[in-house]
Amino acid sequence: MIPTTSLSLQPKGWQQLWREAVTDPAELLAMLGLAHLAPTLALGGLTFPLRVPRGYVAKMRPGDARDPLLRQVLPLDDEDRIVPGFNLDAVGDLAAREAPGVLHKYQGRALLITTGSCAIHCRYCFRRHFPYGEELAAREHWRAAVAVVAADTSIHEVLLSGGDPWSLTTPKLRELTDQLRTVPHLKRLRIHTRLPIVLPERVDADLSDWLRGLPWPVAVVVHANHPREIDAAVVASLDRLRAAGVHLLNQSVLLAGVNDDDDVLTELSEALFTAGVLPYYLHLLDRVQGAAHFEVDDARGKNLHARLRQRLPGYLVPRLVREIAGEQSKTPAG
Repeated sequence: MIPTTSLSLQPKGWQQLWREAVTDPAELLAMLGLAHLAPTLALGGLTFPLRVPRGYVAKMRPGDARDPLLRQVLPLDDEDRIVPGFNLDAVGDLAAREAPGVLHKYQGRALLITTGSCAIHCRYCFRRHFPYGEELAAREHWRAAVAVVAADTSIHEVLLSGGDPWSLTTPKLRELTDQLRTVPHLKRLRIHTRLPIVLPERVDADLSDWLRGLPWPVAVVVHANHPREIDAAVVASLDRLRAAGVHLLNQSVLLAGVNDDDDVLTELSEALFTAGVLPYYLHLLDRVQGAAHFEVDDARGKNLHARLRQRLPGYLVPRLVREIAGEQSKTPAG
């Protein structure tokens, strides 16, 4: 018989940690000693509710209403304001649709909306209004999505996005990549995920084995916005990914009250590189409805980026870009 005490010492799997995420804003505020902020919460939180893993909450500073990690996830009443110029589809995703869950914006690349689920709901998310119920590449076991890629020999790279593709179980991911193996003109796979940062337990042995067995070079683009997101558990998850043979890049979003400071951005780039991740993009905010309070104006963003170039070697300076609906690539902004 296994002693009860031994069972209690078993580490929790990523799916259990996912289920235990904080989803009640009042609970989150109480955990941080910030219950007095309840009157500032958004009223319209039903369509894009709070979700944040408890491990991520543990990195927040109790009693600090301006904590940069808290600011990324707390649904404030600023979201309820309708601001001109901020839209439901900020980057023109729906205009680029080729099949359910398949977006073809850029030459040579196709993006698959693998799922609408995320381990964390970032309040600035440019797909917070996306109609995931109608637009998922996973429908009918990926057949329509893979058929689009197979039919277009100009597509050399598939991007897995969402939601977060690593919200899916590894067998579901393997089902997709087993079908993509049949596409002879596919040369690269790219995966955009925030889970190694916010739920590092997701990078388990099964996921690593799946990555290791893929037939293409694989780039994993993680998403960290602040150096305090990168703790020992995150570094360990990134180490596991590197051991699986993937190329690690990071994209950030420039966010007011989070990382609009050259000291913070410098520390972030240095922490990423120490963890084996190359800074890739620093996005100016996608102007999605509900996120206007995060916007840093272009002039200030360019000034911050110029200061990064003065302080860091070129390979540690992420490219400052904006995504403009209908353009054939990201637009350099700095």
